[in-house]
Amino acid sequence: MLTRRSALAVLASSFAAPAFATPGKTPGLVELAYSRHSPRNMLDIHRPDGPGPFPAILDIHGGGFVTGDKRQLAVPKQVLAKGIAVVRMNYRLSNQAIWPAQQDDVLAAASFLQSRGAELGLVPGRLALGGRSAGAFMAVSAAISMVQAGHPPAAVVNFYGPMDFGSMDKDIARLGAKIQRLPADSPQSVESLLIGYAVGDRREDATAMGPVGRLDRLAQGVRLPPLFSRHGAADTIVSVHQSEHLRDAWHRIDPGTPIDFAVLKGEGHGTAGFGSDRVLGDLADFLSRWLGMPAAG
Repeated sequence: MLTRRSALAVLASSFAAPAFATPGKTPGLVELAYSRHSPRNMLDIHRPDGPGPFPAILDIHGGGFVTGDKRQLAVPKQVLAKGIAVVRMNYRLSNQAIWPAQQDDVLAAASFLQSRGAELGLVPGRLALGGRSAGAFMAVSAAISMVQAGHPPAAVVNFYGPMDFGSMDKDIARLGAKIQRLPADSPQSVESLLIGYAVGDRREDATAMGPVGRLDRLAQGVRLPPLFSRHGAADTIVSVHQSEHLRDAWHRIDPGTPIDFAVLKGEGHGTAGFGSDRVLGDLADFLSRWLGMPAAG
C-alpha cells in the first residue's frame, strides 16, 4: 500500500526523469519517456490549436491491467475544443510488475507533466487524472495518493472503473445478470493477478488497497478534487455499483466537493454510448469548469 511518505518519494524522484524520444520514434510530443522503470513508460501529448499553455487531462487506458495501449484511446475533439490538452500514457502491466507499480507509473507521469509543463506547453497545477475501466482504478488511486501528499489533481474522471475488488462479485450478483468474466475472487482473475493474491482469500486486504477502502480511512474534512463519473447500467463486467461506492465514499469524506455522476441506461462496459457527443460534451464541460485558466488580475 502506498503511504503518504512513499507517494512523496515517487513524486519527488520522478522530477529527475528526463524527457526524451525513443530512437526511431516520432520526436516531439509523442513517445516521451516519463520514467525509466520500463520501456512502456511513455506518453503522448495532444495539444489544442493555439499558442497555449494548456491545462491537461492525463487519460489512462483500460485492459484488465494486463493488456492495452495508449493509442487505443480516442482523443476527444470536444475536450481539445475547450482548450484542454489530452495526454495518453502507457504503464507497466500486471505481468511485468504487481501493484502498486501501476500507481507509481501514474504518479511519475503526473509529476513529469507538472515539472516539465513549461517546455511541454502545459499549465503546471491544472492537471486532471482520468481513465477507463482498469485505467480509472489507477487514476482514482493515484489521485488519492496525490491528495495525501498535498499535491491534489485539479479534477478526477472515472469511466466504469472497479473501485473495490472485495465487493465486485457481490455487486455483479446484485444485478441479477450472468457474469461475463472470471470472478474477481478467483486466484486467476485480473484483479488477483494485479495485487499478487486471491481476492477471495484476502477480501479485507483487497478492499483496503482500493480507492473505496482508502477513502474510508481518510479523515473527514480532507478536501477532494471534483469528480466526474459515468457507468453503464447494463455493465456485467464491472457493476455500476462500483461507481456508486466511489461516489458515496467521495461524498462521505468531502460532502462539499462537486460530483458529476450519471448512469447510462442500456450501456455496457465501454460500449458506444461512452463515445457519444453527449457524454464527451459533458466531460469537456466538466474539465473546462475545473481546469479552466484562472481569470487575470
